[in-house]
Amino acid sequence: METEEKKAANRGRVPLFHSLQFKFAVSYILIIAAILVVVNTYPLIASQEMVFQTKQTALQSEASVIASNLAGLEMLTEDGVARVMEVIEDSALTRVLVTDSAGLVLYDTAQGAEEDAYGRYALLQEIVLALQGQDVFQSAYQDGAFRSEAATPVVYRNSTIGAVYLYEYDSQQGALLQGLGGNIRSLSLVICAVALLVSMVLARTMTRRISGLLSAIQILREGEYDHRVEIRGKDELAQLVEEYNELTQRLQTTDEVRRRFVADASHELKTPLASIQLLSDSILQSEDMDAETMRDFVSDIGAEAGRLNRITEDLLALTRMDSGRAPRRQRVELDRTAEDVLHMLTPLAESRGVTFEADFQPDCVILAGEDDIYQVIYNLVENAIKYNCPEGLVRVVLGREDGKVFLRVEDTGIGIPEEEREKVFDRFYRVDKARSREAGGTGLGLSIVRDTVHLYGGWLSVGPRAGGGTWFQATFPENGSEEPKEGTP
Repeated sequence: METEEKKAANRGRVPLFHSLQFKFAVSYILIIAAILVVVNTYPLIASQEMVFQTKQTALQSEASVIASNLAGLEMLTEDGVARVMEVIEDSALTRVLVTDSAGLVLYDTAQGAEEDAYGRYALLQEIVLALQGQDVFQSAYQDGAFRSEAATPVVYRNSTIGAVYLYEYDSQQGALLQGLGGNIRSLSLVICAVALLVSMVLARTMTRRISGLLSAIQILREGEYDHRVEIRGKDELAQLVEEYNELTQRLQTTDEVRRRFVADASHELKTPLASIQLLSDSILQSEDMDAETMRDFVSDIGAEAGRLNRITEDLLALTRMDSGRAPRRQRVELDRTAEDVLHMLTPLAESRGVTFEADFQPDCVILAGEDDIYQVIYNLVENAIKYNCPEGLVRVVLGREDGKVFLRVEDTGIGIPEEEREKVFDRFYRVDKARSREAGGTGLGLSIVRDTVHLYGGWLSVGPRAGGGTWFQATFPENGSEEPKEGTP
């Protein structure tokens, strides 16, 4: 039975005949082979046709010249034909036959040779057709030579008195054609070898990047999100590699955020649980504890349990935000919701000596979940109270501008350092950890606010208030349909 390592190795290995490298190489080779077949056939066929046309023109012209000269004899005889042929005979021709109207050979350049037809009747089809008044030509390339035949009638006063037959055996043109074919074949072999080498190199080059990307994906599957693939070229594969690297960067960032979130959540949950356990153990181990001390311990246990409950609720809220599932949207009048929040937080503000100032523009309506928007305003105003200075001011502004509805919460607190502003929306991040714990914060409020605002197509900004303090502004589209944005002045 194969081990898991062998299975993993086999899963990443592609058989040769199924690999892209093999398919690319075979495709290139087949294309080059088809081109070479055309190169090795078309030029030779075209050259043969050109030679055939040249032969036809030359032999038919020669036969016509001989027939015209013989037509002046009125009657073809052996002596008359011989005298005419002595004057016009072309030594370039392999064989010349002249017959009378009955097909009797009166002249043959092969006289004395084994194939001599002088004094006999010619049974050649070309001569028979010529005696019937037709001009005949045919040529063939065989055994490295051109064999061409032409025949034409000898006409005197519209009567056929004989025929002229010409035969040419041309091995020189055949040798040239064979040489051309040999050169093309040699060149084809060189091209084939080069094409084979180039196709293998191209296929390997192309598939190497694909293989590298496949290996990177397998590494990514094992959880190594920091692995990157080197980008080469500017083609589609390079763009694919670039998209992969961006994806792994996002996955790495998401994984780091997840790990940090899990660690922070574990730490935040561990602290109240440890306090509860410590207080419970103290009560159990103290047999003579007085009622006042026990009441204080139980009160502290209740406070830690409440803190634990707030952390749990905030984590559940963030989980719902991360899922992207928004509740059914409805018309939310921000001025009424803000008034409810200020009314609810008035006791907390009075206990800390903080006063409210409200500036609400009418008709500030958005499409959202009313409870979610209530939570956004509540968290912003509560933070402005908790992190304000004694006898401080919290100013809440509602307005409309350029089709947007904005909620602005200002405080007169100590403010947020510029380098910390981009981090305040991170989960469990606190600018002043000691003061945050003292105020009972979980470090999740602003994260919930940001994610809620994004959920309804808005964006959240933070900046320094003139004269000291901080402002937060949540901006929403009136129709609730824009893409989420984020901005920090």
